[in-house]
Amino acid sequence: MNPSVAVVAQVVFWSAALAFVHSYLLYPLIVFLLARRGAASASTDRQNSAHPKVSLLVAAYNEELVIRRKVENCLALRYPGERIEIVIASDGSTDHTMAIAEEYSSRGVRVLAYPLRRGKPATLDRAVLQTDGDILVFSDANTLLDADAIEMLVRHFADERIGAVCGELILESPGGSGREEERYWRYEQRLKATESAAGTALGANGGIYAIRRGLFEPLPDNLLIDDFVIPMRAVEKGFRVAYDRQAVAREETAPDAAAEFRRRVRIGAGGFQAIWLLRRLLNPRRGFVCFAFFSHKVLRWLGPFLLLAAFLSSLLLASRPIYALAVILQLGFYGGATAGALIEQSGRSCRLLRPLYYFVMINLALAVGFVRWLRGTQHAAWERTARRQAN
Repeated sequence: MNPSVAVVAQVVFWSAALAFVHSYLLYPLIVFLLARRGAASASTDRQNSAHPKVSLLVAAYNEELVIRRKVENCLALRYPGERIEIVIASDGSTDHTMAIAEEYSSRGVRVLAYPLRRGKPATLDRAVLQTDGDILVFSDANTLLDADAIEMLVRHFADERIGAVCGELILESPGGSGREEERYWRYEQRLKATESAAGTALGANGGIYAIRRGLFEPLPDNLLIDDFVIPMRAVEKGFRVAYDRQAVAREETAPDAAAEFRRRVRIGAGGFQAIWLLRRLLNPRRGFVCFAFFSHKVLRWLGPFLLLAAFLSSLLLASRPIYALAVILQLGFYGGATAGALIEQSGRSCRLLRPLYYFVMINLALAVGFVRWLRGTQHAAWERTARRQAN
């Protein structure tokens, strides 16, 4: 092999491998150490005794199976009734979602029916204009909030540095099919909580988060991951996003691997879109925010391309023992993931191979998401995931 080609291949291999390891292992360790040093003061003990006016907003599309349970869950929240408004906004639903929600209008639930489906960002834009809460709380139709969740969220706004607050979303898999999703989600949640303690959390969970009304801006109609961009726009303005593990919501995992793959594709496309929309946060002068955004999000979304670069460059260098070993290890990893996928498709499961399969699946989904973002074929209007929950 040409010596210059070999040098380039080595640089590519080690750069890709280290970037990948940094995003998944080194960065979480660094953030943990920063949090331990108390790089940012915690605000979980702050109390907001004034009970600011809250607008709880749920955007829904064809959610007739779960909307009754969601509305009753909202009505059962422990927050002064005169200080909270519950708003259900329909993005062109064609089933009985709105009819069911309107049954609760006598109990103060506001129903906004938009007949033309334009996607969640446009629905949120229009609905926010018709609310009057000082704090906007967003949730999903299939997410159930613990009774004190709103109370836990809004107490953080007693700290003027806090622009948005993310709650703890617990994923549950009744049939056991989403165990790997649960584990990966718990890892992400712990990392988000640690980032909050070190400086600021990155984004939020769509099922439960809040933002100051004055920080909400009109959204692009084609926005794909609103629960990430909305809070991060507050960060752009110099505010922090707090994470509260006591503000709890619960949601079922995707019913099968195909549904999870589609969800991950959307996240991938939305991630690359968000890099451009929030590019100002990648200015090194932003300090921790720049470091966290690049390490946790940008490198994570670039993960499939880092894996591909590491594999191809190691193949070029396979005549050298260390790179031959790298090729063998990678082939073994991907072979195990493929076997895990085949076993899953046969209706069985292998505890050892399932994590490999899930990890490769989410990175493949990110790559597909990148292609859809590049081609502009990922639409903002979301497809409702099949629910196990019923009214």
